Order: sequence, then C-alpha cells, then structure tokens
Amino acid sequence: MSGGQGYDYIIVGGGSSGSVAAARLVRDHGARVLLLEAGEKADRLLVDMPAGFIKFLKGSPLLTMHTPVPQAALGGRQPVVPQGKALGGSSIVNGMVYIRGQADDYETWDRSTDRAGWSFRHMLPYFTRMEGNQRLGGVMHGVTGPLKVSDHIHKCDLSHAFVAALQNLGMPFNPDFNGGRQTGVGFLQLTTHKGKRCSAYRAFLEPVMTDPVLSQNLVVETGATVARVLFEKDRAVGVDYVRDGKLVTARTDGEVILSAGAYQSPKLLMLSGIGPAAHLKQHGIAVKVDLPGVGENLMDHHEVPIIAATNGAYGYFGEDRGWRMIKNGLQYLLFKSGPVTSNGVEACVFINPDSPNADASIQLYCVPTVYLDRDVSDVEATHGVTLNACLLRPKARGTVRLASADPAALPLIDPNYLGHPDDLRLSIEGLKYSREILTAEPLKGMVTGEIFPGPQHTSDEALAAHCRRTVKTNYHPSGTCKMGADSDPMAVLTPELRVRGVTNLRVIDASMMPAIVSGNTNATALAVGDRAVDLITGTPTLPPVDLPNTVH
Repeated sequence: MSGGQGYDYIIVGGGSSGSVAAARLVRDHGARVLLLEAGEKADRLLVDMPAGFIKFLKGSPLLTMHTPVPQAALGGRQPVVPQGKALGGSSIVNGMVYIRGQADDYETWDRSTDRAGWSFRHMLPYFTRMEGNQRLGGVMHGVTGPLKVSDHIHKCDLSHAFVAALQNLGMPFNPDFNGGRQTGVGFLQLTTHKGKRCSAYRAFLEPVMTDPVLSQNLVVETGATVARVLFEKDRAVGVDYVRDGKLVTARTDGEVILSAGAYQSPKLLMLSGIGPAAHLKQHGIAVKVDLPGVGENLMDHHEVPIIAATNGAYGYFGEDRGWRMIKNGLQYLLFKSGPVTSNGVEACVFINPDSPNADASIQLYCVPTVYLDRDVSDVEATHGVTLNACLLRPKARGTVRLASADPAALPLIDPNYLGHPDDLRLSIEGLKYSREILTAEPLKGMVTGEIFPGPQHTSDEALAAHCRRTVKTNYHPSGTCKMGADSDPMAVLTPELRVRGVTNLRVIDASMMPAIVSGNTNATALAVGDRAVDLITGTPTLPPVDLPNTVH
C-alpha cells in the first residue's frame, strides 16, 4: 500500500525535535510534511497537570519501558529506562525542567565539528527565539516565544528549607540556572504556563495542526511504526511504515528526517542497512553503509539517592491519595494552584565536589518525598526527603543494538551505568555532599534521621555498593548518532546533521549530541530541531550573539 505522494519532507518521530521541525517547515517554508509518530495524540487532562507525570513513570501507553541488558557494573541489575511515545515525545511525560547546560558543553560540540557553528554563542539565539519566559529577559532569555517557561506556582516547605540550608553551607543563591554560570542553589524553572504543561506538541505542533490553512500541508499519522528508510541508489526517497496492521510506503521529493530519539533513530538506521557492518550481517540485513558509530556513544545522566525521614508533613508524601488527593485536584481544576501545579522537584544545586570554583559536575535535586526506582522497594513510604545526585558529564559510554531484524522488536540498550570508575567516584562524592546538606539548618531541624542507605554506611565501599544498587536514569539518553568532523571515524552525522554515506537523510534529535549537555536535555533537543530547519532549507542560521563575561 502506498501513502500520499509528493511530500517535501518525511519526519519520523513526533517528539521534541520533530515537533519543532514539522511546525517550522510548514509554517515558515510552506513545505508539505508527513509526520509519522508511533504513539498517540496525548490530549488528556493528566498530561497537562504538572504533577501528573509522576503517575506515568509507573507505566503508561504514553511510554515505552525499555529494560536494558544486564548492567555489568551493577551486578546484573536492569533499571528500566522509559521513552516518551506520543505526539510531543518525552516532552509529554517529562519533569518539565528547563535547563540548557553549560556553555562549555556546546564548545565541545563546536570543536568536534571543526567549528561548524555549534558553540553556545551560535545556539543561544535558537533558545531565546522559542522561549516565552515569565520572569527573565535580556540577552540570555526570550519572552515572546511559544515555549512557555515559568517559575513554580507552588513550592513546598522542604524545597525552601533545602535552598536555605545550602546557603548556610556557603553555596551562593543562583536566581537563573540558564543565565550564565550554573553553580549555586536555587529554584528550577519549568516548561509550564499558568499551571499547565507546555509540551513540544502544545507549543509548536498543535497550532499548525489546528490552523485551517497551515494544516493542509501537514499530514500527521499516529500509531505509525516505521520499518525502514527506502533508497534509490544512495538517495533516501521515503519510508515503509506499519499502521493498523498494514504496510504503507510513503515517498518524498525532498528529505527523510529522523527524530525518533536516541534509542529508535539508531535502530531505524540499522534496520535500513546503515550501521556497523558485522552487526547488521548478524541479523541478515544487507549493508548499505558501514557506519561503525551508529548505536555507539550512548550517554545518559544518572542519579543516586540519600533519603531521610522528616518530623512533619513538609513535602508531598500522601498528597496523591485519599482526601488530600481530592482536595488538591479540586484546587487545581478550580484555581490552577496548589501541589498539582508542581512537578515535585522545585529546587536543586549545581556543584563540583572536586573543584568548587570549576563548572558544576553534579546536579543535586531535592525531591520532597521518599523516591526510589521501581526495582528498589525496601524503604517504607513516609514523610521524608530524597536528595538525588545526578552526574552531569558521565564518562562511561553505552550502546544501542538490534535485538532482531523485526521492526516491532525493541532495541537492545546498554547504558553502561557506572562503567567508568570516575562516574562511581563522583556519585559517591554526591552522596557525601547530600549528607552534609542534611546537617544544615533549617533542613536539620526537619529531619529525624537518614533512612537509606542508613548512617552506618560510611565507607567508600559501602557507598559504592549503594550506588550500584540504586543508580537510575535521569531520562536523558543521547549521542547514539553523533555528529562530528570528517576526520572522526565514529561520527554518524556531518555537522549539518546529514547521515554519512547517503543523501537526503538527516537525524535531528538528541542522538546527534557528540557530548551530553550538563542538565535536562529537552530544551536542547528543541533548539537543535529549530536550527536543523535552517540547515535543511538552506536558510542562513541565526547570527551568534556576544555573551556576557559571566557566562561559563
């Protein structure tokens, strides 16, 4: 069966990058676009509620729950790694934290592409163009863009106490983690607007889909699982996809654009014959381009917890059940206020345990309840606080591989958590710092004692065992189709995001990152999707800005 002909572009994956690219190609360039998404249109109340994402982590049709291969450094443990599966992708189910990373992250990108314009000076205009910030303006922020960014409407007592405690330890207060230097303690901003989630779907895709004129050039197919990219010689000309049990072929006069995420984009390249030749041959796939970097370089932020009980209801334990749940739900529905407007993580601190004056290496979250991954269940739920130390620049690298040549099969994911000794060392330092925070007022006066792993676990060996037992994803997979210079044999993409060895095929999602950014990755994925449109259409990229001297 053949789909509609004459598309200018076919975009595979309606996540953050794909939503931006589809909307801009139609709105700004009058292109006819086919957008294929394996998930559904997630237009439901729970998605709009900022607190609702916590329910999704327990399992949802809006998520694909990947079980990685047994982790060598974790004694075979397999902590689940979710991926968004809906229009808007993971921006539909994420924690909505708006962080761009450090300027030096993008300097690494720029160096790895032989100065092709990926520095923070070049990327900042794309961040600010799409940003509609409630509180912040100036050269570092946009105020009129469609992606709404705002402060928490509701902050609990534990979050305030955490911020005050860090200041009492000498940590400076940082009013804007995206304003220059990350280091310091403060309150996070979210991609929310008046108490509602502002996903990539809401901000970019929905306005085009609902416009009577623009929507004529945008065809959106949900429930569409792409099986392979089609080629004529070395030119990508379309895709095969399965929808409602039927195989459909769609063709394009222009380019095929992959935006399926760091797990699915390399899988699709390999199913299409692009990847490590020996691995493809194992699965009976004819090799079109031997690209050894496809599926390599997997990076993900990961975190380890310290949990303490509290002597009162200062956080969110019990707020999602019984009468409290009803009360909070009514307050949200009637007034768009109260605990439901919070993502449950209102404050964090960026630190560098090795060198306090250097750029941060750990993002330490304050979670105002007892919070653990699903495979760690020996801590009783109670009033408490969890301090999660998240590694910003992990050194271990993992892989994505095919489980089979069946397009419906999930890929084999190996995040290689704690696979580098320095990742374990820094994670242990994060635990020690978390304990120090618990000793500072006013947090000290709220805490009755550490309950996990417990104050008796003090040696580095004991803390290392705790890390292996509890380390979990921070939901930021990236790097598996990295861009790079011609001299890099592991670079999958050119600096223009073209797949090497073929024409008319690009990858524009987080898999393009040569190095992971220092913080939550959604904002970066959106900005990459925006810049990719300029590269695809030959539009001059936005001019770089002169950064303030305070930017690190």
